[in-house]
Amino acid sequence: MQTRPRPSRRPVKAALGALTLSAALVLSACGSTEQAVEGGGGVSGALSQIEGENRYTPAATPLVSTVGGEQALGDVDADVTLVFFGYTHCPDICGTIMSTIATALRQLEPADRERVDVTFVTTDPARDDQQTLRTYLDRYDPEFVGLTGSLDDILAVGTSMAVHIEEGEPLPSGGYEVVHTDHVLGLDDEGRGSYVWGRQTSAAELRGDLELLLADA
Repeated sequence: MQTRPRPSRRPVKAALGALTLSAALVLSACGSTEQAVEGGGGVSGALSQIEGENRYTPAATPLVSTVGGEQALGDVDADVTLVFFGYTHCPDICGTIMSTIATALRQLEPADRERVDVTFVTTDPARDDQQTLRTYLDRYDPEFVGLTGSLDDILAVGTSMAVHIEEGEPLPSGGYEVVHTDHVLGLDDEGRGSYVWGRQTSAAELRGDLELLLADA
């Protein structure tokens, strides 16, 4: 796979339409720009649930998977698929959220754990190839799947999921940040975006929400 050079500072904002959630969701630079997404109901204090026609569908754009070949984000095999857009050089927020997800899944009963998948979509394809993603995700759980690809393809998928991505400021170390929406998205068993968890969600809250969702599935 050929990677692009560093992206120029090019923001992408999704057209949310009727999609509404209860809390303001923020961007991470893992940074601090806010993107307001309003309305919606909840299963618990942590989860916002998207109902009916407000559910959103990931773009069918194929991305390169760490398990080999190409995969569209909406191609799911689980009752719930947790999706996080982030990058392996992220200095703080991405690692915290991925640790929260991994801890929550370890706390599930084994039968429930088998019904939940996790997909990490890089927001920094210039540095995150398949092997880099695999090494990063193995720190959390070898079953987590990573997706990479061209920047344009990732932006197309992100836009369809109400995810904002842009290059941030250079770092003193010589690298650069990537500003991106930092909530965890949940796909249902039909590959539709139906759930959102904010960055403050704890592992216990996420585990409890997953247990409720799986009990209803």
